[in-house]
Amino acid sequence: MSSQNELPSLLKVARGESVSRPPVWMMRQAGRYMKEYRDLRDKYPSFRERSENPDLAIEISLQPWRAFQPDGVILFSDILTPLPGMGIDFDIVESKGPVIDPPIRTQEQVDQMRPLDPETSLPFIKTILKTLREEVGNQSTVLGFVGAPWTLGAYAIEGKTSKNYSNIKGMAFQNPQLLHQFLGKVADSIARYICYQIDSGAQVVQMFDSWAGQLSPQDYETFAQPYQKRVIEKVKQTHPDTPLILYISGSAGVLERMGNTGFDIISVDWTVDLAEARQRLGKGVKVQGNIDPGVLFGSQDFIRDRVLETIRKGKNQGHILNLGHGVLPGTPEDNVRHFFEVAKQATSLI
Repeated sequence: MSSQNELPSLLKVARGESVSRPPVWMMRQAGRYMKEYRDLRDKYPSFRERSENPDLAIEISLQPWRAFQPDGVILFSDILTPLPGMGIDFDIVESKGPVIDPPIRTQEQVDQMRPLDPETSLPFIKTILKTLREEVGNQSTVLGFVGAPWTLGAYAIEGKTSKNYSNIKGMAFQNPQLLHQFLGKVADSIARYICYQIDSGAQVVQMFDSWAGQLSPQDYETFAQPYQKRVIEKVKQTHPDTPLILYISGSAGVLERMGNTGFDIISVDWTVDLAEARQRLGKGVKVQGNIDPGVLFGSQDFIRDRVLETIRKGKNQGHILNLGHGVLPGTPEDNVRHFFEVAKQATSLI
């Protein structure tokens, strides 16, 4: 076993060091597929309470750590968590998702946005991250978690989860100046939020630009990529050594462009072959992913084969094993356990 002082494997890989097997964690590994989580949710039905009450959020973040010992323990939170601190309130309605009412549509609303001061509006984040670091020590890597400007915009401007993004795209193509002002303000606040998470104990931070895959490549270059870069440049000025991961859902069409953002690691979804993704991203870019979460509904033999195949394609060079999206509700916990066990025995199994 690694000594208590040795860096955890995920952090090593994220920094470009080599390890005996790819480290493994899962997006949404704390959540609805775990009975323990559902019991807690029944007791505390408000998502905002579960994610903003430090005791609850710490407990939820640690549930998968205690059950499966993943190499990454991610802060249980929501990408919308910092919005109220910018003057945009939201609620999360069970089975409906986030609701922002009124949605952001006017110059006046954008003018009223305020810069995020995490210490004032999100002090619980520091408590959660500090405790997670103490709990897992050097046995696992603590991951921070933020949303990207375009995706936060998609929620704030649509007012809810959307299928076609007509409101934000309407603004992008009719009144781009207003959208750029909005995105710039969000980018500066998110940069501050990432630095706060790092100062509070996050060793790696993942940015989710979940809806940027809904953009054409040229619009990605106009409305998403520049703000991803703006965030990263600001963070790297003060925290140059903290590895940052970028995840976009449905990213096959913008993969090369993601590789040019300055992020240390690109998290790939399952719509692209991992070996091809490595080739397209070019030398030196580290990858995370990319097993289809649906695989976890397969037989244990099938899961084993897919895990080993993905590890082979990652060549254990700058690869963090993960799903290509979050764990699905209803996934058998035993299959999640099997996924982690196979990943950890990969060296002997391959």
